[in-house]
Amino acid sequence: MGDIERLFRTYHEPLVRYLTRRLGDRDWAEEVAQETFLRALRQDTLSSERSWLFAVATNLVRDEARRDERRRRHLQLLADEAREQEQEAPADDLERAHERAMARKAVDSLAERDRLALLMREEGLDYNEIAEALGLSVGSIGTTLARARRRLAESFEALQGEANRRAGGIHGAS
Repeated sequence: MGDIERLFRTYHEPLVRYLTRRLGDRDWAEEVAQETFLRALRQDTLSSERSWLFAVATNLVRDEARRDERRRRHLQLLADEAREQEQEAPADDLERAHERAMARKAVDSLAERDRLALLMREEGLDYNEIAEALGLSVGSIGTTLARARRRLAESFEALQGEANRRAGGIHGAS
C-alpha cells in the first residue's frame, strides 16, 4: 500500500492540473484522476509511472469524449425520430413518453443497490465489475439482478395498473 500512497503523493496534483486544463472542470478532473489511480492499484508493476498515469488519464478522457459523441449522435437520432413521429402520430408519442416516465419511476422506486446493479449491468459491466463496484460477492450478483428485475417488473406493472384505473375513472365519469 505504501507504493500507491507514494504514487498518489507524487503524481496526484500534477495529474489533476493536467486534467483540469484538458477538461476545464476540476471536479471532473478529480474523478478521472481517481479512476486512473484505481487502475494503477490493479497493476502489478508500472514501468514508467508518470507516463503510464498520464497515458491512462488521457485515454480515459478520450474514451469519455467518444462516449459523449456517441450519446450526442444517439440523442440527435432520437430527436429526429421523435420529430418524425410527432408529425405522424402525436397520441403515440404521448403514450410512449408516459411509458418512459413510468419506467423511470419504477427504476427510481428500487432499492439503491438493486437500481445500481441493474444500471451497471445495462452499461455492460460483468458480474465481477458489479460486485467490485457495489462491495458484494460475485456469487450474490445474479441473485441481486434477478431480484431487481422482478421488483422492477412488479413496480412497472403496479404503475401501469394505477394509470389504467385513473384513465378508467376519467372515461367512466364522462
